[in-house]
Amino acid sequence: MTHLIARDTRRRALLSASASTLGLLLALGAGPTLAQEATSNDQAQAATVDDIVVTARRRDERLQDVPVAVTALSARTLENLQASDIGDLQGAVPNLTLHEGDASNAVVYVRGVGQVDSLAFADPGVGIYLDDVYLGRAQGAFLSVYDVDRIEVLRGPQGTLYGRNTIGGAVKFVSTPLTADFSARAEATVGDYDLREARLSVGGGLNAEGTLLGKAAVSLARRDGYSDNVFTGQDDGDKDQIAGRVSLEYRPSDDLSFRLNVDGSRDRPDSSRTPARATNVFGLYPDTLGDPFKVDADFGDLNDLDTFGAALTADWALDEAWSFKSVTAYRTMGYATHLDLDATPLSIFGVYVDEDQRQFSQEFQLTYAGDRLNAVAGVFYFDETDVTFSGLVGPVIGLVTGSINDQHNKSYAAYGQASYDLTPRLSLTGGLRYTYEDKTFARTQTLYPGATAIPDRDDPGLLLTDIDTGQDWDSWSPKLGLDYKVSDDVLAYVSVSRGFKSGGFDGRSNDAAGAAPFDPETLWAYEGGIKSTWFDRRLIANAAVFWNDYTDLQLSSFTSDGAGGFAALFTNAGAATIRGAELELVARPIRPLTLNATIGYLDARYDEYIGPGGLDISRQRKPVNAPEWSGRLGAVYVADLGASGSLTLGADAAYRSKTYPTVSSSEVLAQDGYTLLNAFVRWDDADDHLFVELGAKNLTDERYIEHGFDLSDSLGYQLAYFGAPQTVRLTVGLKY
Repeated sequence: MTHLIARDTRRRALLSASASTLGLLLALGAGPTLAQEATSNDQAQAATVDDIVVTARRRDERLQDVPVAVTALSARTLENLQASDIGDLQGAVPNLTLHEGDASNAVVYVRGVGQVDSLAFADPGVGIYLDDVYLGRAQGAFLSVYDVDRIEVLRGPQGTLYGRNTIGGAVKFVSTPLTADFSARAEATVGDYDLREARLSVGGGLNAEGTLLGKAAVSLARRDGYSDNVFTGQDDGDKDQIAGRVSLEYRPSDDLSFRLNVDGSRDRPDSSRTPARATNVFGLYPDTLGDPFKVDADFGDLNDLDTFGAALTADWALDEAWSFKSVTAYRTMGYATHLDLDATPLSIFGVYVDEDQRQFSQEFQLTYAGDRLNAVAGVFYFDETDVTFSGLVGPVIGLVTGSINDQHNKSYAAYGQASYDLTPRLSLTGGLRYTYEDKTFARTQTLYPGATAIPDRDDPGLLLTDIDTGQDWDSWSPKLGLDYKVSDDVLAYVSVSRGFKSGGFDGRSNDAAGAAPFDPETLWAYEGGIKSTWFDRRLIANAAVFWNDYTDLQLSSFTSDGAGGFAALFTNAGAATIRGAELELVARPIRPLTLNATIGYLDARYDEYIGPGGLDISRQRKPVNAPEWSGRLGAVYVADLGASGSLTLGADAAYRSKTYPTVSSSEVLAQDGYTLLNAFVRWDDADDHLFVELGAKNLTDERYIEHGFDLSDSLGYQLAYFGAPQTVRLTVGLKY
């Protein structure tokens, strides 16, 4: 109880300080300056929407010239979104679902395509890339936003240009480029829930010739958990992370460069994230939906996550038309957690995980840029090993198990894509990718009669499962597109492409039959779109419509084993049709004011869903994380204070209609439509060296479910993970 009183005291103090700061900033910005800014004809005429350069097609292009559905968020846009991790992109990108799952995993869905399972055998459906390096596991992919130049979100299959398993799309994190000019940035943040953050970056030339450049960045973040564990009297789901990145670049000539990126992170919170009880548990403990941030957990004392990565990138301009690129990368990820999945003070259903993942990737690219032809061709190799020791701890029901999953994945691919200008306005794009994947899978599962705690890997017990198997798959993934420049400001395009995600093995299987390989997913995507600029670049309006034919969906479900026990299934249960539309608007009617809006529409439905017993239950199920409507409306106003600097005011509202976060389509866990409101105010000095920002998220303290477990068919209850409550933060920063 003492820590709860202290937290409330700190929060009142923060709100008081924030209110005082806000009052001071508003006082600086008040008066005729705002009116003068709004009515200045000269500034209205100078108002234009800024250009963004992206590398969505593996070459530098203006966003408006790319015939692909892609959203690019610049560093300033991310700052205005108050983005602290990539989960804050949700809402800013149409038809995107992105949040943290139950096991520190990134849950990413684009246009209704993704993967909700957190275990290592389930490959992501949307690829996440850190400076051109594919992140193989969902753990460690929920990236913190620091040292960032931009984030690009590509929607639809990207196989002819990118690495593994981009059947739904790709999220590209691009860190700040290295320059010979010295630069530095430091910021510190405090907030409620005892939030403390610090970020520091510094970079510049390391020799007089300007051929050796360097950069270093570090981010520290700590806060209490949003929930209170009634059983322990402590907070639950806290954060304690340090992350860093170091880059060196050597430029022996104008045509050749070598860049080494090294990054790492270390998470050491005091607890994992315990779900709320969405139903009563065994009739002993009632649901906690009335106050979902009051939880009970006796098995949530561990949630350690470590990542490390090193990548060497070589860029060589062979001549004015040809260039060569090599990306060599090695990454590791270690994850250990205790998850209380009965959400009671009793030791009924605790899950422990100890995972060690390592990956190596090599990619070679050859790019041609001519007068009428632009092309890229490449080869890609990926080698991954993942060993996971996990099991159940339920001494109250006499069940303690341990399993070791040893999975080895190899992927080989060759790809190419070319665009040819048939006329000055009409271009044809064609691409093809060949992928070969080989996976081996070994699993042992042991029962420990009489045990009451987590066993050691070498402890003797009753061997229940001993599986050793393997399988390989290959696939051809084509793309064909046509784009037409209606005018210098309007681009129209159509495309058809095929996406592929490799098969695998059920990591929860109990016998050889259960470990029979599941098939790859395939998706045929049909898309048409328009990118347009209006009123002397004061308005950008981009729209797309799409139709996805999705087969062999890899779906997980939790059910009964027929003998009153628990069973988890992962199979190719379904086929689906997903169609929809997207609209993105950015307007700058006057120089100080920027308006933006996104609208996403999804009509997603199963055409077939084979449930337990072989019955088609497609009419009873709804696709996961596919809300029919989603949208966001935002505004940012920058008031010039002359010698006193500038004042930026921003606010946005993001809406999502009813969403099903579980494969079971549970109505208990389904989240009805809701709206999140955010706002901030920031003061920058006249030299753009000092800034102070006060921000708030979820202003109305909305309660909304992001993730869940439906165990009603096996253990008889359901669990819900809720999104963040209302938060307030104050940041002070220096930059040079």
